[in-house]
Amino acid sequence: MFLVVFRNRKRADLDAAAYSADADEMARMARAQPGYRSFKSYTADDGEVVAISEWDDEASARSWGRLAEHRTVQHKGRTSYYASYTLFACADPRIHHFTGPGS
Repeated sequence: MFLVVFRNRKRADLDAAAYSADADEMARMARAQPGYRSFKSYTADDGEVVAISEWDDEASARSWGRLAEHRTVQHKGRTSYYASYTLFACADPRIHHFTGPGS
C-alpha cells in the first residue's frame, strides 16, 4: 500500500463553488485510476483539512499525480485555492488495527 496525506488550509478569498466542482471531478477521476483504494477528507475546527488517499503502490499514486487534468487542478490549487499545504507520502506504512467488543 502507498499512503498520501495532504494537509492544507484554504485561502480566505477562495471561490467555494469552483473549488467544490474541481474537488468533485478530481474525486471522480481518482476513483477510476488503476491502483486507487480510497480517499477521505477531514476538516478540523480551526479550518485545517487533512485528506488521505490510499493506493496499491507508489507507481499508481505517482501516475495519478502526473495525469494532465490533475496537474491543471494542482496549479489552480496553488494559485487560487490553498493558502498553504504539506503533502506526506509513504510506502508500506506500519498498520495497526483494533476492533473492540461489539463493534
